[in-house]
Amino acid sequence: MFGIGTTEILVILVVALLVLGPKKLPEIARSLGKTLAEFKRVTTDVKRTIDLEAQEEEDKDRQTRLKKKMEKKAAKKKEAEPEEEIKDQSEEKPSPEPNPEESGQKEQAEEKAGSEEQEEPEKTAKENDKEAETRS
Repeated sequence: MFGIGTTEILVILVVALLVLGPKKLPEIARSLGKTLAEFKRVTTDVKRTIDLEAQEEEDKDRQTRLKKKMEKKAAKKKEAEPEEEIKDQSEEKPSPEPNPEESGQKEQAEEKAGSEEQEEPEKTAKENDKEAETRS
C-alpha cells in the first residue's frame, strides 16, 4: 500500500485505540474512509476531465491538419486543371471536311449489311421447313 507492512498497521491501530478510545475510533475510521473515497472520486473526475480536454485538443489539431491537406490538394488540382486545358487545346486538331466519295462508300456498305441481315432470316425459315419435313 504505502510501503507499510501489516505489523506497522497493527501498531498504528493499537496506538490510535489507546489515544482515541474505543468509542471514538469507529467514528474516526468511518469519516476517514469517507474522506478517502471522496478524494478518490475527485481525483478520478479530474483525471477524466484532463483526458477529455486533451482528446478534444487532439481532435481539433487533427481537423485543422486535415483541412490544410484538403486545401493543398484542391490548390494543386486547380493549378493542374489550367495546364491540362492548355494541353487539350493544343492537341485538338480541326477535323477534316468529309469527302463526298467516302460518304457514298459508307452508305453502300451500310446497305449491303442491311440486305445480308434480311437474307439470313429467310435461310433459317427454309432450314426450319426442311427440319420439320425430316421429322415427320
